[in-house]
Amino acid sequence: MATFRLALIQLQVSSIKSDNLTRACGLIRKAATQGAKIVSLPECFNSPYGTSYFPEYAEKIPGESTQKLSEVAKECSIYLIGGSIPEEDVGKLYNTCAVFGPDGTLLVKHRKLHLFDIDVPGKISFQESKTLSPGDSFSTFETPYCRVGLGICYDIRFAELAQIYAQKGCQLLVYPGAFNLTTGPAHWELLQRGRAVDNQVYVATASPARDDKASYVAWGHSTVVNPWGEVLAKAGTEETIVYSDIDLKKVAEIRQQIPIFSQKRSDLYAVEAKKP
Repeated sequence: MATFRLALIQLQVSSIKSDNLTRACGLIRKAATQGAKIVSLPECFNSPYGTSYFPEYAEKIPGESTQKLSEVAKECSIYLIGGSIPEEDVGKLYNTCAVFGPDGTLLVKHRKLHLFDIDVPGKISFQESKTLSPGDSFSTFETPYCRVGLGICYDIRFAELAQIYAQKGCQLLVYPGAFNLTTGPAHWELLQRGRAVDNQVYVATASPARDDKASYVAWGHSTVVNPWGEVLAKAGTEETIVYSDIDLKKVAEIRQQIPIFSQKRSDLYAVEAKKP
């Protein structure tokens, strides 16, 4: 199975969790009817994004939101990357992506590794670490098509994570993410193309739709990039579904044409995982 359809759901997130879940599940079903086999929701799809919202909207996993995702993945017989939700576990909060298989089972749970603590004077200041704790493990899952590696938003800035995933055999990296109106125009597409070219993999990002009235305004522009660094599909700012037909033969072709993996100077440098 060298080809499959990927769908990214650019959801308009509201402050009403039940509405977000209902609309997300409706768009997942729509994507499945269009032939999507792997579907991703955006970061923080069930709640507004912000340190004041995380404690209020946080859930256990399994819990209300992930139960709905499990059910719709099974109903549609798809691999469902559940964007992310605020997760509560033993008194700590995490920004967590749960992935479900076509039979509804939880395949992997990725807790955001790199917390979004930034300060761009006069433009944006944000500290996820005020309320969230970081995850501490790599997250990949198998499909009949390829192995998929997961990151959440700020994780994409760390090239080493993508390199580890490539070493682990991933051919598609998916980053649910909500860049903002400062970092979005500057780095959103650039980072995706960089990760794709560096590792000769497909890279996909799923953003919430833009809401100019929100306290944190997401950039939007959910995107799919191929291993050559070409943008295959890109949303605007509104709620939509982005589709892309992924051809894994392209990965093999590019790696044969430009064989960087066999040409790395392991006698001079290395990127290595400190955990399995």
